Amino acid sequence: MRINADFSKRVAVHFEDTPWVQSPAAGVERKMLDRIGEEVARATTIVRFAPGSAFKPHTHDGGEEYLVLDGVFQDELGDFPEGSYVRNPPTSRHTPAAAQGATILVKLHQFDPADRQHVQINTRIGAEPVKPLFSDAHEEVRIENWGPEARIKIEAEGGLEVFVIDGAFVENGEEFGRWDWLRLPPGQVFSGRVGQNGARVWVKSGHLTQML
Repeated sequence: MRINADFSKRVAVHFEDTPWVQSPAAGVERKMLDRIGEEVARATTIVRFAPGSAFKPHTHDGGEEYLVLDGVFQDELGDFPEGSYVRNPPTSRHTPAAAQGATILVKLHQFDPADRQHVQINTRIGAEPVKPLFSDAHEEVRIENWGPEARIKIEAEGGLEVFVIDGAFVENGEEFGRWDWLRLPPGQVFSGRVGQNGARVWVKSGHLTQML
């Protein structure tokens, strides 16, 4: 399966326009943003867990990172409420579930194979303009809070992903709202205008050069 697999092109996925697809686990549905592979895949996905749903125990050979968008996500390490950012590195193993339901943004099989760093951050603590979440030689991940009607410019030398947590912005004449996702290839520039209510976004940069 290949979905938005040409990393030399700009890609936009709008939440409201994208269908839910049933996963192999009962009560778990997905909106696929990009994907290379079948059930085990390099993937970026919005995943919705119905109350009481769960996946079977499994190992993430290529690592997993996720941001909890609503509800409470759970595994053996604890409960992760809305706003939690978690990185489970390659070789980590867990049993994901959501007793009361949850929705997450998750990226799979995109880690440096040597990465062994676990990360757990509550992104809702603090109101700084930029909240760093993770950084290494391959990528940088952060939350950015953009003021109303601000003009935002980001050099995407190594590629860029922007996911709207709340608010809205316009980029290249296209409007992005809550839970919409934009990916720019290496070498492009993000130039956006923020909506009148501002925007809170998850940003990942510098990680796409190896895909070209």
